[in-house]
Amino acid sequence: MIITAIPVGFLGGLFGIGGGLITVPFLYYIFNSIGIDQQYLMHLAVGTSFAIIVPTSAVSVLTHHKYNAVDFNIVKSYGVFVISGVIIGTIFATSLKTKSLVLFFSIVIFLLGIYLLLLKEKEKNALIKIKLHLKILLGFIVGFISAPMGIGGAVMNVPILKFFGYSINKAIGSAAAIGFLIALFGAFGFLITGSYLHTNLPLSIGFLNIPAFLIFIPITTFMVRIGARTVHKIDKKKISKFFGIFLLVVAIKFILEYFKL
Repeated sequence: MIITAIPVGFLGGLFGIGGGLITVPFLYYIFNSIGIDQQYLMHLAVGTSFAIIVPTSAVSVLTHHKYNAVDFNIVKSYGVFVISGVIIGTIFATSLKTKSLVLFFSIVIFLLGIYLLLLKEKEKNALIKIKLHLKILLGFIVGFISAPMGIGGAVMNVPILKFFGYSINKAIGSAAAIGFLIALFGAFGFLITGSYLHTNLPLSIGFLNIPAFLIFIPITTFMVRIGARTVHKIDKKKISKFFGIFLLVVAIKFILEYFKL
């Protein structure tokens, strides 16, 4: 967990993600190795990931804000619809079995990775106003998909904001802020649903594992600052491609895991 927390925090700051894309797979393997009930293995990894993302994304947002890379207007006007998707998505996730959750995670990450690799950078970023119906639709979809995956939604929100003309840095910073809202409601949702199902998982409250949370937090909150500072020093055109390659690696790993279950 200590070794895993270092790249989770760094990449969380670098890409504006809460780190769930790394946290979920690693927690899945860690919990599996110590004999956690297979029925709730992925649920515990997802719920714990959300709890870890809350403080990690908060630090990430504050760091990006120092570089004027967070648009709080879009966070407020778009975030409320994302939250509605998270609530429904959490209920949906608890009805799935671990194998279905693994497949869901793999497919979404693979498609997003392909999209980012094929995405062409614009010479100039012309900001396009996002209409209300698109905020409602996209916000709900992002929240709904993020919930079963234990992620802060940046893998979808960064491409969405870039499409509407945001620079990569501003898209990452704003996505990190939206990710904080996703993680907050996601963690609460998995805590409630896990308690409601009387899962009685060791050293856990609902679907939140306490030791994992306590080990990850101090390390990720430290490393996320380094990642968030680093992104403002890297060639902007390369960040999206790095992100896409990273997602494909995670997706392939989890697809292989799906066939083992």
